Amino acid sequence: MKARWWLVLLVLLAGFGVLGLGGRQIAQNAPPIPQRVVAEDGTQLVGPGQILKGQVSYLGHGGQHIGSIWGHGAYLAPDWSAKALHQWAAHTLEGVKVQGTSVADAKASTISIFQSNRYESSTGTLTLNAAQAKAYLQARAELAKVAVEGDKGAAIPARWIPTLEEGERVADFWLWTAWAAAARRPGADHSYTQNWPQEPLVGNAITPISHLWSILSIILLILGVGLMVWHHAHQPAEAFPDPKPIPPAPATPSQRWSALYFAVAMALFLVQIGMGVMTAHDAVEGNGLYGLDLSRILPYAASRTWHLQLAVFWIATCWLATGLYLGPKLSAKEPKGQWLGVAGLLGALVVVVVGALAGAHQAILGKLSGSFMLGHQGYEYVELGRLWQILLTAGMVIWLVLVLRSLLPALKGEKGRLGLLKLFVLSAIAIPLFYSAGFMYTRETHIAMAEYWRWWVVHLWVEGFFEVFATVAIALLSTRMGLLREGTALRAVSLSMGLFLGSGVIGTFHHLYYTGSPASIAALGSVFSALEIVPLTIVGFEIAMSLKAGRALGSGYEWPFKYFAAVCFWNLLGAGVFGMLINPPSVLYFGQGLNTTPIHSHAALFGVYGFLAISLMLFALRGMTPDKAWDEKWLKYGFWGLNLGLVMMLAFSLVPSGFYQMAQSLEHGTWYARSAEVVQSPLMRAFTWMRVPGDTLFGLGALAVIIFTFKAVIGAWGWRTAEETQPTREATDAAPAFAVAED
Repeated sequence: MKARWWLVLLVLLAGFGVLGLGGRQIAQNAPPIPQRVVAEDGTQLVGPGQILKGQVSYLGHGGQHIGSIWGHGAYLAPDWSAKALHQWAAHTLEGVKVQGTSVADAKASTISIFQSNRYESSTGTLTLNAAQAKAYLQARAELAKVAVEGDKGAAIPARWIPTLEEGERVADFWLWTAWAAAARRPGADHSYTQNWPQEPLVGNAITPISHLWSILSIILLILGVGLMVWHHAHQPAEAFPDPKPIPPAPATPSQRWSALYFAVAMALFLVQIGMGVMTAHDAVEGNGLYGLDLSRILPYAASRTWHLQLAVFWIATCWLATGLYLGPKLSAKEPKGQWLGVAGLLGALVVVVVGALAGAHQAILGKLSGSFMLGHQGYEYVELGRLWQILLTAGMVIWLVLVLRSLLPALKGEKGRLGLLKLFVLSAIAIPLFYSAGFMYTRETHIAMAEYWRWWVVHLWVEGFFEVFATVAIALLSTRMGLLREGTALRAVSLSMGLFLGSGVIGTFHHLYYTGSPASIAALGSVFSALEIVPLTIVGFEIAMSLKAGRALGSGYEWPFKYFAAVCFWNLLGAGVFGMLINPPSVLYFGQGLNTTPIHSHAALFGVYGFLAISLMLFALRGMTPDKAWDEKWLKYGFWGLNLGLVMMLAFSLVPSGFYQMAQSLEHGTWYARSAEVVQSPLMRAFTWMRVPGDTLFGLGALAVIIFTFKAVIGAWGWRTAEETQPTREATDAAPAFAVAED
């Protein structure tokens, strides 16, 4: 194995070593959960297990899709940590004032009361000041009332939490997160959440060290970009060795079934768009659709759950289908009975998707809220009940077996060397492996640790190893089509893997600045997440090469490469530029939990991973779709509709609303930026309505891609012999890069 691969392996081991040590630090320094909360006179306010019971109830009812905790969750309802802290502090201030002190002294006393950490670890008891204890009861009653009675403006349905007693337990959980946000961490001059959220009533302000790490991260970013550009400028230009398209050919039985995966993925994509429209509309009407009450049919929490979960489902389905298609294509053989496994897996995946969505929906409506196995886990992107999660993981293991089974003949050709095929296999193994990180927590897990493991799934699985898988898949296709020599492709892949793994693994910490983690996590996360942007500096070259490759190949490959060029563009804008809205601690402190995060998530999740899924789908379909079914006009409409629609959605709605909220956060605090006064203001409603043009254009573009896909899948499914089509002259003259035969 060449030195560069040893270096990549060393970087990988070092990255996960730091990530593991950071997780240990988070576990050891997580905010303590009191067994009892009492007033100074000994009156018990919270009994043993009640805070944890509230957490379980909150998550069981889809809590992170109705508001957020420590800035993580939905953006329409309040951030419950910020709201609880503000209300609790405001009531405490009033209680101190009535004692006859001056306003200035009352404010100073309130700050001292909340910053004082009176938790006794030996007994598990938290003791509150008399005024603070009285204010606790007032705030708990107010918060429980909202949880039970709902708030139409914030899209909180009535009886979201069914009983007042359960509502009080949920409020106890919210108030505990508020206490951790203000009480000073032992031995430090800041709270357990690094003083987040900003709250003048308790003296919460950004820490100076956060500014320091933000400055250092930007300096390293500039240095890294400069080095990357210098390195790239010194690489010799290399022409295409001998570009040859892969002529379309009738699919094998298993490849025909893999084509159906793409049809299912596009159906899920269509439903996901519909749920996105519903979720956006709820910001205006609140669980309603032009007067029709949907609070007991499809409430905001349900539509948002489906919108996020379906994004993961349809994108992952495209990637999995690409692997199933490429196995026989790369080996030029299909194992006996392969189609049975591919067909059975498709049926199983459909059952898991339907079961997961139905279980989450019923949990939000209160019918499965107590079932962790069948209902809603409560966390974003990993909402599906544990049973469906287990079945989905098992399905990915079966997928891995099917891919390996079909690749075995080709793998023998690589012998001992580490070529692209072995990299493809290694990246495929990582897909079920890193998704299994989602099993490391339950509803009862401390929320600081649950967030740690959840971001293993969201950041490392979705943004990490699936991207490595796609990178290797594109490199494989490029070498087979004569666009790259394998040595060149291996150097490019090793460089991109080293750069990403060297920054992205530790960069996972940038999601955890204010979730009860120690200050060291913010230091590591800010520096390494900034370095994630470094490889994106050469995306202009990648775009040019993608478009050049498409033109060189012709034969229908122009559009797969154009969609891949869109991936490169959105990688720079969505993941890079908009990623800096959430990377530096100084910026995120004022923007966490606001619409600045959806700017990044929409531009990166669909712009990068959505377009990448479509690009891989088109590469696979081009290889098994007859020319008469390859209707490129729909791809043209889809390409421009999706790209321009996404640009308009960002420019007209998400960007202005996010920066308006951030301005309110800077001036008044997070609680106000998430309050009804801001979120339901005429200006924010106008920004929401301004999504309509972009969303409409985006939807039409998606519909065009879906129409194309169904036509192509029907053509691929029905094409059984080469005589059923008349290939283009260019495809006829080109020698097949690799052929497929049934064993």
